[in-house]
Amino acid sequence: MPFNKKLPDMAVLDIKMPRMDGMDLLQRLRQKTAMPVIFLTSKDDEIDEVLGLRMGADDYVKKPFSQRLLVERIRALLRRQDAIASDEVGQTEETKIITRGHLNMDPLRHSVSWKGRDVSLTVTEFLLLQSLAQRPGFVKSRDQLMDVAYDDQVYVDDRTIDSHIKRLRKKMRTVDDDFSAIETLYGIGYRYNEE
Repeated sequence: MPFNKKLPDMAVLDIKMPRMDGMDLLQRLRQKTAMPVIFLTSKDDEIDEVLGLRMGADDYVKKPFSQRLLVERIRALLRRQDAIASDEVGQTEETKIITRGHLNMDPLRHSVSWKGRDVSLTVTEFLLLQSLAQRPGFVKSRDQLMDVAYDDQVYVDDRTIDSHIKRLRKKMRTVDDDFSAIETLYGIGYRYNEE
């Protein structure tokens, strides 16, 4: 089914795909949608993981992998997507609209704006920004951010969070070159500073 007719709920992409490279497809998808994407990477090729995350993948799975692991990662991403998209959820800390300085976030609509300009974020980027913005000035460790962005059954390392934060900042800087609300505290974690 062509993507231009109906988008799937999520995508699982590999670098080596027939007709189109997985990186190219990921780049095209990110121009049009924030749907969750899991990127399949070679066992020993860390550069694939880094590139995939920088280009907008929400998660990655190393090959060879078990079907059970892939299915659990898919379920975890879809659960997060459902929680964000569900209008039936009551007003909780995770669902209420956040306004912090120039930032506006609406979790139920998965919308983010900075200085009135829309910013398209992946599910993981959204969850990380939401976690930081909920308590401005408070430091969140990488472990705390991993708990927010990933289920307990999914193992990721510190560099994964760093890559997500780097891409998040880059996207915010596309609407404001001077964006600096997410501060890095080296060796500790990150915090959101209201501007």
